[in-house]
Amino acid sequence: MMFVLDASVFFSDIPIDGPACTTPSVVGELADLHARCRFEVLAAVGLSVREPREEDLARVEAAAVRTGDAGVLSATDRDILALALELPAVLVTDDFAVQNVAHHLGVETRSIRQRPARTIRWRYRCSGCGRYWREPGECRVCGAPIRRKLK
Repeated sequence: MMFVLDASVFFSDIPIDGPACTTPSVVGELADLHARCRFEVLAAVGLSVREPREEDLARVEAAAVRTGDAGVLSATDRDILALALELPAVLVTDDFAVQNVAHHLGVETRSIRQRPARTIRWRYRCSGCGRYWREPGECRVCGAPIRRKLK
């Protein structure tokens, strides 16, 4: 079984038992000395670093829009999701938004330290007048910010 590793894996000491890969954007997030050393150790035993395909990134973006997580996913989050979709692999992350999009894409996830996220759908509600909208932003009725909330 192949694993795609999020940056949080490198800040922990969980064992990785099998082939693994990550993206260059994850490697770029590893500023902590412990995380860099962990990356070097895993790279020495076969961790590969590769870019995701554009078509998989497009599928991730579409799924993130459908789930309502598009506004909170970083470029790195999109990269690891697309790579896990391409391989196919188990995505190792504690990020709930990443797990939610992964579930919608049919990508298996594994948590590191937190409980696994359940699949959710977001709604967008104006913080001023309480109207519901399809996406975040500014309310067209009262001008207040539209916030994400659980459906």
